Amino acid sequence: MLPGTLSRYVGTRFFTSLVGAFVGVVALAAMVDYVELMRRGADWPQATAWLLAKISMYRVPQLTERIMPFSVLVGAMSCYLALSRRLELVVARAAGLSAWQFVMPSVIVALLFGAVATAAYNPIAASLHERSKRLESDMLGSSPSAMQESTSGFWVRQKSADGAAIINAKSSREQGSSLGNVSVYTFDEAGHFQQRIEARSAALEHGYWRLDDARIYESGSPPRLEGTFRLATNLTLEQVRESFATPETVPFWQLPNYIEMADRAGLAAAGYRLQYDILLARPFLLAAMVLLAASVSLRFFRFGGVQKMVLSGISAGFLLFVLSKITEDMSKSELLSPLVAAWVPVLVGGLTGFVALLYQEDG
Repeated sequence: MLPGTLSRYVGTRFFTSLVGAFVGVVALAAMVDYVELMRRGADWPQATAWLLAKISMYRVPQLTERIMPFSVLVGAMSCYLALSRRLELVVARAAGLSAWQFVMPSVIVALLFGAVATAAYNPIAASLHERSKRLESDMLGSSPSAMQESTSGFWVRQKSADGAAIINAKSSREQGSSLGNVSVYTFDEAGHFQQRIEARSAALEHGYWRLDDARIYESGSPPRLEGTFRLATNLTLEQVRESFATPETVPFWQLPNYIEMADRAGLAAAGYRLQYDILLARPFLLAAMVLLAASVSLRFFRFGGVQKMVLSGISAGFLLFVLSKITEDMSKSELLSPLVAAWVPVLVGGLTGFVALLYQEDG
């Protein structure tokens, strides 16, 4: 290991570069997201510049979670390139220190940064994302169709004393307790279709769904409108969350409970398991990005070829990001175990950086 003073110096320099890169990514994501919201909100009558800015501000933390490893890669590369340009790495090598010794403080800082991001930053980002969805829904008011998702939405089946019902919602907030653009198909105890209900929104109350602005269609009868309609249900908030809460909106500390409840109910919990494993693997993924960055940024400037190595490092980080997306999609399709999907990018990135450093240092 490095002497204490030099370890703290390298670790501090890396942390400063990391924070600078992360703040830059946050600012860029906020600007892009705000511009996109302004474009979408041009037709929203209640949209104001300040309200759109608040929604964007609440959405940005979760957006930056996905590109946090890339921030670590850029921060590590800028740190080591600065040390090399100022000949500090030359002095360290002249003192008999290897690359493994002055890379280790950065790896430790990345592990701690990832642990804080998983334990503290993720719950805050999930809470703010829920708040952004609430603000957007309140702003849209009577135009929930603007929030509709491109997919078929969320589905859940329930059975109560009145019979069975299938509920479809195009949008969800407050982790499933409030739904938007709802369609309900009800059946009697014998399984025969009874009626179809279209509602602007639905809220889960104790023992029933409260459907607002409901339009009820029954066979042989004209449609009728009701301002508020009660649909009996035996679902609890915890059960509803399994169908309507997306894994990204669930804080890290609540994911084990969601997984346990899904297993008990016999529901698919692959999405929650994947999110939980990704958050657990995040500190090690950030450490792997440090190794990957060090393998392409420790070359002395006087040897030349630094630009090509930096470009190769950025390309490797991008390919690693693509790999993580592929493994996540395979896991959500139940073609790959969530544990494998979360740790494959960590192993690939870490081994790539380790082997490259081993070749550079030890031939």
